[in-house]
Amino acid sequence: MGELAPERDFHIRMLASDEPPPYELLLIADPSRELVDRYLEQGTCYIAVLPEEAFPQKPVGVFVLLPRDAETVEIMNIAVREDAQGKGIGRRLLQAAIEIAKASEVRNIEIGTGNSSIHQLALYQKCGFRITSVDRDFFVRNYKEAIYENGIPCRDMIRLRYEVGETAY
Repeated sequence: MGELAPERDFHIRMLASDEPPPYELLLIADPSRELVDRYLEQGTCYIAVLPEEAFPQKPVGVFVLLPRDAETVEIMNIAVREDAQGKGIGRRLLQAAIEIAKASEVRNIEIGTGNSSIHQLALYQKCGFRITSVDRDFFVRNYKEAIYENGIPCRDMIRLRYEVGETAY
């Protein structure tokens, strides 16, 4: 499938303060509305929209950046609409999140994903993130319902970091 053709390209913009959050996308990456609402309060939500979609534009992708301290920002959520998955949009969203975070002059960009999120784990490492720690039983402690991906129980949070200025492969 590969990258989107230019005529199917998208642009990324900050979610306006009067727009409702795109929960249909946010809940793909994080099934807890309570946790999503918590980090939306302090973070900044960005949406990717296709230019030909009618207003209000239905986002094709989303990510949320949350400042952790003066040197660190965390990508709290990143998701692509199901009908648009497998077209390189997730990689482009991740690259955009990295560029926006770099522009804020942070030194570290962090992201976490489940032990069962095989494709996401591979993507993050291909984009220069390195595993820093494992939060054992994170999903067991923080989610009421069991989560399964790729036939694997999602139990542990794999924490990764991108160090700005470090050369990726």
